Amino acid sequence: MSEAKSTAPGTALSGLRVLDMTRILAGPWATQILADMGAEVIKIERPGKGDDTRSWGPPNLSDAEGRDRSAAYFHAANRGKRSVAVDMARPEGQRVLRALAAQSDVVVENFKVGGLAKYGLDYASLAKVKPDIVYCSITGFGQTGPYADRAGYDFLVQGMGGLMSVTGQPDGAPGAEPMKVGVALTDLLTGLYAVIGILSALRHRDAAGEGQHVDMALLDVQVASLANQAMNYLATGTAPGRLGNAHPSIVPYQVFAASDGHVILAVGNDGQFARFCGVAGAPGLAADPQFATNPGRVRHRGVLVPILQGLISGRSMDDWIEALSAAHVPVGPINTIDRVFADPQVIARGMRTEPETPEGHQLVGVASPIKMSRTPPVQPRAAPTLGADTRAVLGRLLDPSDFDLDALMADGTLGCENAPFNAGDEQ
Repeated sequence: MSEAKSTAPGTALSGLRVLDMTRILAGPWATQILADMGAEVIKIERPGKGDDTRSWGPPNLSDAEGRDRSAAYFHAANRGKRSVAVDMARPEGQRVLRALAAQSDVVVENFKVGGLAKYGLDYASLAKVKPDIVYCSITGFGQTGPYADRAGYDFLVQGMGGLMSVTGQPDGAPGAEPMKVGVALTDLLTGLYAVIGILSALRHRDAAGEGQHVDMALLDVQVASLANQAMNYLATGTAPGRLGNAHPSIVPYQVFAASDGHVILAVGNDGQFARFCGVAGAPGLAADPQFATNPGRVRHRGVLVPILQGLISGRSMDDWIEALSAAHVPVGPINTIDRVFADPQVIARGMRTEPETPEGHQLVGVASPIKMSRTPPVQPRAAPTLGADTRAVLGRLLDPSDFDLDALMADGTLGCENAPFNAGDEQ
C-alpha cells in the first residue's frame, strides 16, 4: 500500500517521509529540523510512556484548558511531528515498523549499536525491505571502534572530546575547573551534522538510486567541532588550555566589567581596535607597536587587558554599547534568557512562536532559525501528545488486509492518545 506523503507543499522537503525512532535530544533535534523544512516525520514512541523527555519536568507546558502537554524539554525537540505509539518488542509491532519503513525515505534511530538487529529494524534488515532507504544511526561513539558498545551522553562527550578542557576559568583563577557548556551542545551539533549527512545521502539516492547508512557519533562530532582549537594543537603540538571568556587567537575578545555590569568586547581586526581606542579616549594604544596589530595584542595580552579593564570600568554598560555600536565596534551585553526573548532583534526575527495543538490551543515555542526566500520552514505545529496520530497515520499507510489496527490496539501492540498500554520490555 503506497500513499501520498502528508507534508507541506511548497516547502524545501515536501514529499519526504521520515521514520523517527529516536528519543532524548540528538536524534529528535535532527528530525525536528527535517520537520521544520516540510518533511513528514513519524515519531515512534513506546505505548503508555513515550519519549523519556516527556517526563523530564517540571516545567511542563499546559494548554488554555489546563491540559498537561508534557515537559517543556520534550517540546524543545519535537515540534511538527506525528506521534505513533508502537511496541517494537512485539513481533506485530516490528512488522508495523517494517511496513512504515518500506514507505519512508529516511529512518533515524539512536539505539545502542546492534540494538535494533534483534527486531529486524537495523539497516541491513530494512535495506532488504527498501534498498534505497537512507538510514541514519546516532550513537555516542559510532558503529565501529573500541568504544562502540559504550553508552554515550552529551556531558561525557563534552569531557572526552576536549570541549571542557578549553571551557572555564584558567588554572589559578577563582572558580577554575573544566566546565561544560550550558546546553547539551554536543547533542545539538550531532543533530545538525546528522541532517547534513541525511540530505547528502538523499542527494546521492536521487542521483544513483541507492540508499546508504549514515553513521553519526557524538564523539566524532565533538572532535570535529573543536575547530580552531584542534588546529592550534595540530599546528604546534601544544594542547590549548582554559582562558575563561578570552579568545586564544584574538585580543581583545572577552568579557569586561563596566561600572554597572559586564559587556562583551569582540574586536576582530586592527581597524576595530583603533576605533575602540578612539571611543575610549586612548588613541595612543592603537599606535603603540605592542598593540597595533592582533599578533602583538595576543603576545602582550597580559599587559593590554588590565589597561582596557581600567578604561571600561569607568563607564556604564549602556554607554559603552551605544558608543561602540555607533563606531561599528562589536559589543554587546550578557543577556539572561528572559532578556533574550525581549530583545528587539530577536522579536523582529520571529524567534518566539505560538505553535498550535490539533485542538487549536496555542502553546509557546522557539522558531526555526532558518530563513529562506522561496521555501521557508513550515508554520510551527506543537509537539504531539503521545500516540495522537497512531490511528490516522497507520490507517493511511498500512494495508487494512494485512493489519487489524483495532486488534493491535486492544492487545497493546499499538497505543493512542488517552489509551495507555503496557509497554512491555524496555526498548
